Amino acid sequence: MVKASVTVKMDPDVKNKASELLSTMGLDMTTAIDMFFRQIITRRELPFTPVAPAISLDEKIVTAAKKLPRYKIETNEAGEVTNFDELPENIQDWIMNG
Repeated sequence: MVKASVTVKMDPDVKNKASELLSTMGLDMTTAIDMFFRQIITRRELPFTPVAPAISLDEKIVTAAKKLPRYKIETNEAGEVTNFDELPENIQDWIMNG
């Protein structure tokens, strides 16, 4: 049987890690990719459910910060807050007590 070739470009680190893991399972890359494609044909879908990568803590903080309300603190030339009474109590407390 004549074999066809598939050329894939990927992150070298991903390739190396996958190759090492496959080796511990007694598989090489060619066999693993062949098995993957055969499962796609048999199932008529991917043999797994893709999931989004986990969100890092930094991304969670940025997302949460974007949802926080924003308040404009207006000051005069002396640096005194001029709209103090219009601000929420927790902001007033922060201004007064730091």
